[in-house]
Amino acid sequence: MQEGKRQKQVAAVLQEELNNIFVRLGLNMMDGGMVSISNVKVTPDLLEARIYVSLFQVPNSKETLKKIEGRAWEVKRELSERVKNQVRRIPILQFYHDDTLDYVFKMEEVFKQIKTETPADENKEEQ
Repeated sequence: MQEGKRQKQVAAVLQEELNNIFVRLGLNMMDGGMVSISNVKVTPDLLEARIYVSLFQVPNSKETLKKIEGRAWEVKRELSERVKNQVRRIPILQFYHDDTLDYVFKMEEVFKQIKTETPADENKEEQ
């Protein structure tokens, strides 16, 4: 099912404000790594927001996500102050780990490994 126009608008506002809130509360740098909001998806009734958190160079992503969830009430309070004139109800915030960055790094390692295993002479013969 496709997202409606209003869902996309609310998600964009939430993502922008959540990034600002994370910087303000010091949640953007945790456990020696960087944390950012990569995506926000809002349900059609606008009552739930799935927030995808990208973690860069964080040693334990599950522990960091638990820390963020532990401060969710503080994030929601800040968010309600910022968007109270734009939405009727503040959505329930659910945080998820966005592992896209991890997948990209794994794929780069696989490609590097393939490149080093394949000698340059074989590539010339195949062409």
